[in-house]
Amino acid sequence: MKKLRVFTFSLLLLKCFLISCHLTEPICFWRLKNNEDNDGDLRSDCGVFLAAVEGPIDQIYNISDFRIPARRYEFFLVMFFATDEINKNPYLLPNMSLISPVDHGQCEETLGLLDEIYLEKNNSVEFTDYICVFYGTCYIGLIGPSWKTSVKLSIHSRTPRVFFGPFNPNLSDHDQFPYVHQVAIKDTHLSHGMASLMLHFRWTWIGLVISDDDQSIQFLSDLREEMQRHGICLAFVNMIPEDMQLYMTRAKIYDEEIMTSTAKVVIIYGEMNSTLQVSFRRWEDLGVRRIWITTSQWDVITNKNDFSLDFFHGTVTFAHHVGKIAKFRNFLQTMNSDKYPVNISKSILGWNYFNCSVSKKGNKKDHFTFNNTLEWTALHNFDIVLSEEGYNLYNAVYAVAHTYHELILQQVESQQTAVPKGIFTDCQQVSSMLKSRIFTNPVGELVNMKHRENQCADYDIFIIWNFPQGLGLKVKIGNYLPCYPWSQQLHISENLEWATGGSSVPSSMCSVTCTAGFRKIHQKQTADCCFDCDQCPENEVSNETDMEQCVRCPDDKYANLEKTQCLQRVVSFLAYEDPLGMTLGCMALTFSALTVLVLVIFVKYKDTPIVKANNRIVSYILLISLVFCFLCSLLFIGHPTQATCILQQTTFGVFFTVAISTVLAKTITVLMAFKLTTPGGRMRGMLASGAPNLVIPICTLIQLVLCGIWLVTSPPFIDRDIQSEHGKTIIICNKGSVIAFHFVLGYLGALALGSFTVAFLARNLPDRFNEAKFLTFSMLVFCSVWITFLPVYHSTRGTVMVVVEVFSILASSAGLLGCIFLPKCCVILLRPDLTFLQKYKDKLPS
Repeated sequence: MKKLRVFTFSLLLLKCFLISCHLTEPICFWRLKNNEDNDGDLRSDCGVFLAAVEGPIDQIYNISDFRIPARRYEFFLVMFFATDEINKNPYLLPNMSLISPVDHGQCEETLGLLDEIYLEKNNSVEFTDYICVFYGTCYIGLIGPSWKTSVKLSIHSRTPRVFFGPFNPNLSDHDQFPYVHQVAIKDTHLSHGMASLMLHFRWTWIGLVISDDDQSIQFLSDLREEMQRHGICLAFVNMIPEDMQLYMTRAKIYDEEIMTSTAKVVIIYGEMNSTLQVSFRRWEDLGVRRIWITTSQWDVITNKNDFSLDFFHGTVTFAHHVGKIAKFRNFLQTMNSDKYPVNISKSILGWNYFNCSVSKKGNKKDHFTFNNTLEWTALHNFDIVLSEEGYNLYNAVYAVAHTYHELILQQVESQQTAVPKGIFTDCQQVSSMLKSRIFTNPVGELVNMKHRENQCADYDIFIIWNFPQGLGLKVKIGNYLPCYPWSQQLHISENLEWATGGSSVPSSMCSVTCTAGFRKIHQKQTADCCFDCDQCPENEVSNETDMEQCVRCPDDKYANLEKTQCLQRVVSFLAYEDPLGMTLGCMALTFSALTVLVLVIFVKYKDTPIVKANNRIVSYILLISLVFCFLCSLLFIGHPTQATCILQQTTFGVFFTVAISTVLAKTITVLMAFKLTTPGGRMRGMLASGAPNLVIPICTLIQLVLCGIWLVTSPPFIDRDIQSEHGKTIIICNKGSVIAFHFVLGYLGALALGSFTVAFLARNLPDRFNEAKFLTFSMLVFCSVWITFLPVYHSTRGTVMVVVEVFSILASSAGLLGCIFLPKCCVILLRPDLTFLQKYKDKLPS
């Protein structure tokens, strides 16, 4: 039986080729670009059929000697390497060979050869639309990387095919494409990975440019959901129509939107070799400078010969993790190009050179040129890195080989003799077998052809810098592992340098970051990422950037001036150790001592006319009450307790009531003494019996009732004032019921007003020792002090409020003491003769 030779041929142009070589550092490698490819990274497709034939194959005849563009022959190299590796594997397709001859444009010669081989089996070959279809046999075809072209090739085909381009949901429609299988893994977690990357770099204002197709719209929906979850906003969304004429009518709108947007990071998602790529090139010509985030198929290099890093601030690409094929480099260095139907030497004549030295120890930059890429890579200790689609093709070839292996085993077990070994006629059986293949490739990766949509694929993250002469540097900066816990999914290199030459991360935000101590105030009718920054309110802090709300400090702490942290408050109160507290305490004791001294003087000179003339018992009561009035001010000084808080207001109210009611009793006595002239009258009898003195207990009893109601309903309590002084917690006594407090003051005011009125009426009555004038003046001082007290008291807070109340108590008490008793003490001590004369006159007969 003749050896079967089935040949591969291109359907359009091959995809843009990218050979990737590791430098001495494992995370970076150089990429080379064909200078003749003036269209940039335009992509084309290839279609390949693989066949298994009996016996070893030493040589594949070079049917056509055609030239492959330098950037488009990666797939051929992968194809040659994979088939060579499979044919050398004694456990996979034993005694068989997997072959893939290449033909581009000479399928007619292939028809003649196949007719010669299968003449006895009456197999016919038809050439239609650049596709060689072999009737009567069923071989597995490899198509890609463009899904649109692959759809056209597969929509009416019943030949099993493996698509090695990026996963596309359209090709997963098994009703429409029952014989098409995808080897690439679906980008299920791509949107989450990109959102995580943006969150890592704090990029919150993002532009998005996608193709106007179902897959891109689904990506937009997934990405928008992830971005909303992480507080990232879309500055604009450009959906580029696939129709060129429609795109040209809107091109200026797209250009203006991306050029005027403040977003410095733009995501690109869609098909290469489309209007999206045309739009991308327009922005390059317009000088748009952005950080582009995209997928591996947009792994692009600029065509400009001038050195401009600004356009590509950094192109960040997400690519499925590609296993390192250790033998690939050795294969390229040792391959015999004459064995394969591709003259690689002719394909690389237009390759550029780059002035560099790959030696890690040397700093010398040598010029080097090369006529053959393989010779150049052989001179340098580089590791070849496949593109993602090249790696998919590698897996696709192995998937075909494992399928053929299983089918051949079935042929051998069933002892089929009607069909030669390696010839399959049931395409449905071949397709079903291909779909169910599960194998481990030589890299060690498990490939499951049945569940490529639901597999959890790892991503490598690269950044691309472009250099003159079409050269670029591609650096792996991290990876994204979606199957790991959330905190361990994204890994980014700490020593990352951007194309601008610095390590600082470029920013892309709608608004400037609100630093610690500020909060975000969102603007109306704008995205959530657009906001103003406002400093935290009083006693609130924010210790992180871009906080929505500030956090209020606990009551025992206060916010520093920067509003970034809470500091421990200093406890403060009117203490005796403070100068002001010490001063007020000394004043209270001094006035109390003076009052006791006056009381002693009055007791000592109790028989003098000046003491007897003004109801000395009432004077004694007034002096004693004044002593307690002075001493009650000491309750306001020192650390407040519940007992002192209750005693402060009650003692103040009661003793001042006693004092004022005593003054009122004295004024009533004076007025009655001079107004009642009828002897033996009823009013005179009341005066003689001391009835006016009943005013004192009656008025005091009323005040006691008011204070009792106050203590029962809402008594004073210890309170902490954190508003009055910054950084301090002032411990004060809260009045409890403000209404009750003002009732007590009002009652005192009413008594004082009544005393002032009665004393004013008796001010001009004749008598040397008539004290009505002194009582009038003392009430005037008392009322003035407390009328002034009210507005001042309510306009102050904290310790100052306490000081005002203590000062008012001392001032009003001192006013009573000074105005009523100071003149009398002066007469008693300094002018005793006046008292003697008055006493002598009283003894003379009238």
